[in-house]
Amino acid sequence: MKELHVGFTGNPNCGKTTLFNAYTGANLKVANWPGVTVEKVEGTYNYKDYHMKLVDLPGTYSLTSYTMEEKVARQYIYSDDVDVVVDVVDASTLERNLYLTLQLIELGKPVVIALNMMDIVEKRGMEIDLHRLPEMLGVPVIPVSARKKKGLDILMHAVVHHKDFSEQAPLIHHHEEEEKKSTHAHDHHKDMVMVYSDEIEDKIDMVKDALKKKYPDMQKYRWHAIKLLEGDEEMKEKYPLELPGILDVSWEKQIINEKYDFIEEIISEVLVNKSAKEEKTDRIDHWLTHRIWGLPIFLGIMALVFLFTFTLGDWLKEYFAMGIDWISSGLRTVLESAQVHPGVISLVVDGIIAGVGGILTFLPNIFILFLALAFLEDSGYMARAAYVMDGIMGRLGLSGRSFIPMLLGFGCTVPAIMASRALENKRDRMKTMLITPFMSCSARLPIYLLFSQMFFAEHAMLAAYSMYVLGLLTAILVAFILHLVDRKKADNSLLIELPEYKAPSGHTVWIYVTEKVKDYLTKAGTTIFVASIIMWFILNFGVHGYVTDISESFGTQIGKFIVPVFEPLGLGYWQIVVALIAGISAKEVVVSSCSVLFGVGNVTSHAGQATLMGILGGAGFGALNAYCLMVFSLLYIPCLATLATIKRESGSGKWALFTALFQLAVAWVITFLIYQVGSLLL
Repeated sequence: MKELHVGFTGNPNCGKTTLFNAYTGANLKVANWPGVTVEKVEGTYNYKDYHMKLVDLPGTYSLTSYTMEEKVARQYIYSDDVDVVVDVVDASTLERNLYLTLQLIELGKPVVIALNMMDIVEKRGMEIDLHRLPEMLGVPVIPVSARKKKGLDILMHAVVHHKDFSEQAPLIHHHEEEEKKSTHAHDHHKDMVMVYSDEIEDKIDMVKDALKKKYPDMQKYRWHAIKLLEGDEEMKEKYPLELPGILDVSWEKQIINEKYDFIEEIISEVLVNKSAKEEKTDRIDHWLTHRIWGLPIFLGIMALVFLFTFTLGDWLKEYFAMGIDWISSGLRTVLESAQVHPGVISLVVDGIIAGVGGILTFLPNIFILFLALAFLEDSGYMARAAYVMDGIMGRLGLSGRSFIPMLLGFGCTVPAIMASRALENKRDRMKTMLITPFMSCSARLPIYLLFSQMFFAEHAMLAAYSMYVLGLLTAILVAFILHLVDRKKADNSLLIELPEYKAPSGHTVWIYVTEKVKDYLTKAGTTIFVASIIMWFILNFGVHGYVTDISESFGTQIGKFIVPVFEPLGLGYWQIVVALIAGISAKEVVVSSCSVLFGVGNVTSHAGQATLMGILGGAGFGALNAYCLMVFSLLYIPCLATLATIKRESGSGKWALFTALFQLAVAWVITFLIYQVGSLLL
């Protein structure tokens, strides 16, 4: 089969990833671009005689790149690695999307437009002239529905037939009057989609001539000339030219304005029955992005998410716990009847099954949490949440974009840290990486569920939800203190697309949730599996080898040595200390470690929770201690995967170490205050 490389590009929230997923399904390969930490997603698709390698590029508004992701998108599109560029255009915001389209066409690569979200245009009572649009742009325009998987074959048909594009298709612009007035040496209206004013066209020609003399092997002279006139830093560094009076002045603003003038012309000719009435989205946004009510509504929505995660998830969790109980007791019976050594039985049942099984019982809660987050993301709400927080982040000396990684932190801290690369300023990136781990990720959820259910009864959901609010408030407080020390304003404000509200795509949501659940199960089968075995060994071995008395084990000795540091926090129990140390590998390990450390077979079942609560209560561990444990688990050292990501994204092992020690200090101080104040009041 012939091989074809296709890059999917487009503005953020244009449906690009949904369309990409419609072709590739779950056959995705995720890696980093060579030399940078920006993630690339690849997939394959076979169409007739072609084996297509598809690449989902980071969303970008233009080919004038600022962030790492925008630079990666431009470099890939410009390179010889891509044969055809599929420009995914949101038909409901056609005017904004066409700016990137014009830049892609100017680049001279084979471009096929995938006109997505046509159903929204129709709902507004508007129509797009699908004959006139390709006439004006000179490239194929294919209407598709990424959500409903419509138009996929015809889009690939256009890709295959447009791959050998070498000359601009016939253009019908109706620019007779402009052509008569023009004094420019060339008649570009017949062969150029985007034609600038005579002033700009003359300067483009002068820069092109200079480039041809100095760089005779260069391709795409016109595109490079335009970029140099715009003052593009990368092009100026790569292809320096001395043209006084031309390149020592930036013509970017004029070029942008002329592009948008042409876009307005396109819109006036191709968009029919443009509705002037207030759209449903605007009415909803009046409240969801309100200056006063936006933040309380965001917190309320997250509370509802947590309510579903807590109530429905707990109902399903009981069945998982029953299953783990059945497996555990059955396996113990089989091993005992086979006269297996008691130490091996203890390792398998009390170590591995208790540790890994305890985490697996929380799978329904994790599934519901990610399902809710996927719905919010795909419906268009998460962009509003970032918009609402823009003003607050600005007052903290951070870019509004910093809240996007923080939002992602509710799911998993690793991709949240990676999202900080969208910030242009390195100082902002470092500060964002420092505060993002304070957001409560899904890995901490099992800890909240276990201890809130045991010690807070009917108020369990409220106690657990308060962790999410406390994490957000701590991140904001730390950012504010850093701002007081730094006193530098953020260099970039938030520029974010507020997409149309839409019914989430079941396919997109399913891929998102299954990937997250797969990661959770993988962690249970690897990190938590290994941690459970290690935990069993340090509790069953001491300086004299295998021990039957846990007080002689390594675990007891380690815990008791560190206990004095945790006593002022209400956590002066060696088992709790060891569980927290183990939790650095992965936060879920705190729960599995408690199961092993306290010798409770299925700690998540009603019987297991009652047993553990009895043991803890007998040692003087009450509701205040449980709350402090939840707080410390929320705020202390992030997991090893997060620290590794911070090191990779910041390029500094020292910054990753500082983050770990800084969070440990913050966790100690806040937990200390809560315990000491709580002890006085209760």
